[in-house]
Amino acid sequence: MAAADELTFHEFQEATDLLAETPDTATTSKNDQPTPQGHVAVAMGLGGSYGAEEEVEEESDKAALLQGEKQQPGFWTFGYYQNFFDVDTSQVLDRIKGSLLPWPGHNFVRHHLRSRPDLYGPFWICATLAFVLTITGNLTLLLAQRRDPSIHYSPQFHKVTVAGITIYCYAWLVPLALWGFLQWRKGVRERMGPYTFLETVCIYGYSLFIFIPTVVLWLIPVPWLQWLFGVLALALSAAGLVFALWPVVREDTRLAAAALLSTVVLLHTLLALGCKLYFFQPLPAEQMAPPPQATSLHPHTLLPPTLPRSITAS
Repeated sequence: MAAADELTFHEFQEATDLLAETPDTATTSKNDQPTPQGHVAVAMGLGGSYGAEEEVEEESDKAALLQGEKQQPGFWTFGYYQNFFDVDTSQVLDRIKGSLLPWPGHNFVRHHLRSRPDLYGPFWICATLAFVLTITGNLTLLLAQRRDPSIHYSPQFHKVTVAGITIYCYAWLVPLALWGFLQWRKGVRERMGPYTFLETVCIYGYSLFIFIPTVVLWLIPVPWLQWLFGVLALALSAAGLVFALWPVVREDTRLAAAALLSTVVLLHTLLALGCKLYFFQPLPAEQMAPPPQATSLHPHTLLPPTLPRSITAS
């Protein structure tokens, strides 16, 4: 019964004094309607109302925390750039596949990026391409020395720096110039809707992936086959760039669109050609003493007996 008494309403001293001053005021039980004015009562239950209030406070605290998390950090912090590396393996593979299989009317930005550009894929594609270029270039020269001992070979580690600077500058400076040009043309042609800078970087970064297996195939010591692989990779990569940029530049004049796309293809061709000629150039042969030249003799000239018999008249 003690537990039942605890669940009842208890009058406090202030309520008792108030009832003494106003005897006409009636009290109500817990099953009646809301307490009339002048009657003070507190429910000493199991804490149902208090638990509800605590849940409301916890929900408000969670909402405040979520609002704080949604605030975008400053561009000088690591948290700002962390969002651009927040991709999973399936997304990266899907974007790589989209860059390897360009198709007219298939927009790489709309179908694969989906307004979520990343820097993870372009960063590691450029790093991988730089190391693969250097390693395969050295292996090509080493294999050439095995076939021809006259070729002098020494490891060329400085080409790692050359490859890294060249590829990263191309993957960032060219998209920056392209993005700036499209922003300028946007003011001239109001219907143009250019991509963001990060979307442009993604287009260029993923377009370079096709050169990684191509460079590995350049280990085959057949020159015409190497050039064939290079032309096919260049065609696929340049087609991916053109198909991705066409929805943006088609709103411009024909002359401006043709000049822009031609410049994009030309710069891509220069990059592929430069990599082929610089990293896979044959080393010069070692300087060797020229072989002795045989002198021509008259057919009826008699040879002295001291000369070797291997020398014959021409």
